[in-house]
Amino acid sequence: MDQKVRVVQYGTGKMAVYTMRYVYEKGGDVVGAIDVNPEVIGKDIGEVMGEEAKGVKVTALENAEEMLKQTKPDICVVETRSLFSEVYDALLLCAKLGINAITTCEEAFFPENSNPILTKEIDELAKKNNCTITGSGYQDIYWGQLVSSIAGSTQRIQKIKGSSSYNVEDYGVALAQAHGAGLSLEEFENKIASADNISEQERQNLINKGEFLPSYMWNVNGWLCEKLGLTVESQTQKCIPQTHTEDIFSSTLNMTIKAGNATGMSAVVTTKTKEGITLETECIGKVYASNDYDKNEWTIEGEPNTTITVAKPQTVELTCATIVNRIPDVINATPGYIPTEQIGELNYKVKSLNEYIK
Repeated sequence: MDQKVRVVQYGTGKMAVYTMRYVYEKGGDVVGAIDVNPEVIGKDIGEVMGEEAKGVKVTALENAEEMLKQTKPDICVVETRSLFSEVYDALLLCAKLGINAITTCEEAFFPENSNPILTKEIDELAKKNNCTITGSGYQDIYWGQLVSSIAGSTQRIQKIKGSSSYNVEDYGVALAQAHGAGLSLEEFENKIASADNISEQERQNLINKGEFLPSYMWNVNGWLCEKLGLTVESQTQKCIPQTHTEDIFSSTLNMTIKAGNATGMSAVVTTKTKEGITLETECIGKVYASNDYDKNEWTIEGEPNTTITVAKPQTVELTCATIVNRIPDVINATPGYIPTEQIGELNYKVKSLNEYIK
């Protein structure tokens, strides 16, 4: 492809600052931006990024469709919320207009095992209008490709165990609230944990109706099972509040979380497969104390046993770089809602993005 890859940024929060800069640095062009925040609507994206003006102003959500029709981007990067239902309208709009889209929404990484109804709707519309929609981000490598690569060097697998922690302060208020940060333990139990105190049939009914609230590893386990050719027999999750012995101030929530209240949560997902391999994965998202730091650790138990630890990963930057490096892969992929496990391995893009477009 001769011309620059044209990108529209949907959501201009903390992460978008990195994503837009990375697009420019990879030889792409941000031709539009969308937000609901009145404080940024109308601003030049250069100001949002803390750089010189780029000649592109942030468009209000109600004018998004018109702007997308005018700019005709090659892809739209959706960086807003964590649940598939929350990014559904944005992805559906892209599918309707035949615009490729990639989102950092965690559930969108493998939404067919948590919200099959909405996934099917977007899949069918994307196929009809010849575009590709997918979910990616930090999990694409550090909870997905990294693990499947280790598995490829293993003779026999009994269990796959994973644990990843991150500071909810880095991702904005929506994610912090989704993790129960700031709630009392009673509120956490009623608003977060109680959703998982149900039978397997009740959970499946919620999934079938598109009302299930998955933790991040729920969709990761589904992605890994598809990637490794495993057949899921059962899957459960449990959310456990995280606390601290002292008060912690959250700049994202603009509040002091009292000692003993929830600073976030640990979500543990257990998947049992027909092949006898169990996946036990945990993500810990909370407001960090001074001695906390990001950590990503995976162990494959079998022959041989292997553990790999990534200490203090720069999760935000890695998420945004993954999204940008995925852009050519998405544009080149077959139409539909295509999880990245079907798109192929993610590689570093040393040249301009457009040079990878077929």
